[in-house]
Amino acid sequence: MRSPVTRRALVAASILIAALCAASCQRNDRGETNVLVIGAQPRITDPASGALTEPQAVLLANVAQGLVAFDPSGQIIPGLAERWNVTDDGLSYIFRLQTAKWPDGRKITAQQVARLLRRQISARSNNALKDTLGAIDEITPMTDRVIEISLTAPRPHLLQLLAQPEFAIVSENQGSGPFAISPKSKPDALLLRRSVTSLDDDLTTQEDVILGGRPAPDAIKAFIAGETELVLGGTFADLAYARSADLPKTALRFDPAMGLFGLVPARGSGPVADLAFRRLLSQAIDRQALIDALNVPGLLPRATILEPGLDGVPSPVAPPWMSTPIDQRRATLSAAAERMIGRLDAPVIRIALPDSPGAKIMLSRLASDWGALGIKVEDAEKGGPADLRLIDLVAPSSSPAWYLRSFRCGIVSVCDAEADELLNGARAATVPAQRYGLFTQAAQRMDDQQLFIALTAPIRWSLVSTQMQGFANNRFATHTLVGLRQRPDRDRGE
Repeated sequence: MRSPVTRRALVAASILIAALCAASCQRNDRGETNVLVIGAQPRITDPASGALTEPQAVLLANVAQGLVAFDPSGQIIPGLAERWNVTDDGLSYIFRLQTAKWPDGRKITAQQVARLLRRQISARSNNALKDTLGAIDEITPMTDRVIEISLTAPRPHLLQLLAQPEFAIVSENQGSGPFAISPKSKPDALLLRRSVTSLDDDLTTQEDVILGGRPAPDAIKAFIAGETELVLGGTFADLAYARSADLPKTALRFDPAMGLFGLVPARGSGPVADLAFRRLLSQAIDRQALIDALNVPGLLPRATILEPGLDGVPSPVAPPWMSTPIDQRRATLSAAAERMIGRLDAPVIRIALPDSPGAKIMLSRLASDWGALGIKVEDAEKGGPADLRLIDLVAPSSSPAWYLRSFRCGIVSVCDAEADELLNGARAATVPAQRYGLFTQAAQRMDDQQLFIALTAPIRWSLVSTQMQGFANNRFATHTLVGLRQRPDRDRGE
């Protein structure tokens, strides 16, 4: 027989369990997930108007999907298109649209989608990724629900590009799903809502996401206080805020992001216009010390535009000087700097960086590395034109094309005409082996000309509560808000 104390303990435990269950059931019934993106409050925007901020990109990807979309792990899944076929020669992609409507009830047609996509890649568009779709010949509606994209040459990465928020389907400030912005939204918190119907159509549930944007310190405080379950959009700039916070052990998550993180000449004059000087600057950087200061696990130093793991091209070969420890190459660098500085009259290198803790860490490291050679380093905001600017971008696909085309003449201040000719040849090439061979040659020229001082991969981080079982890190650092509370099927053993 249980003692009275034991019975009272069991009753108390039962009441506690019931209360917890009721709270849990109430939250699940509501289906509400709170998400913050670091930055301004997200608003629907037209990608043709220019580069997207992270809050804009997150909102567009979830309320204005493209023909295809990314799943949590970065794999391609249906979006507006329920299925698609690719011809054997790789020159035609035919998409069949799902039956869908705009939020105002109008039917979404292939004619509308074709027109909107053509607008994004038109000459007048400022879409940040329109150059990546330069091989598109025509976008043609074949029926109300079938659309064909024909190419001048095969592009196996087309679906990865079309899944990017830059190619979200937006019409008259309305998105195409999967979420819709509810009229019940508040100025500082959008209510995103979607209906989910079970496979047997017997049960329809509602999934709600409250989406807002806040500066990094405020978003982190909200996460710690339990006011939000997911924080997206972290970069190297604001990582120090997260590192200094008292976070749960598994909350801070890093994407294995691909892309570009480094410095590019901001003008075609001054010290950085000199190739030998750019090479000196690159070789003098202690990249590992910078990575250690930023405190990101698994991050590796890099001194080439391309990175390992890109499709069609061999992994880039690091320059020979990278194998020599920094303390062993400083004597040679100091001697070279002494000769140059006499000719350049003790230059001051001004760098355009965001106003952030991460930028201060970077500026401090560069000031130490380059200061040892007699070169002064300043934030460009202190006056005078910038000599170098930061590039911190995640690659939209696993193709080398985007990396190299980011440094063409007309885009950057210091370029190489011969590399541009190689890229033009690659764009026109119809044989994949020839195209990738031209990419390899262009990459070698660009690295030799030191058009980009690569440092490492871009840093992207999130804060994730244990309730977000549907969240996954991926190399595109893009995150769907669909099914955040659902454990992926593969984890359920289904």
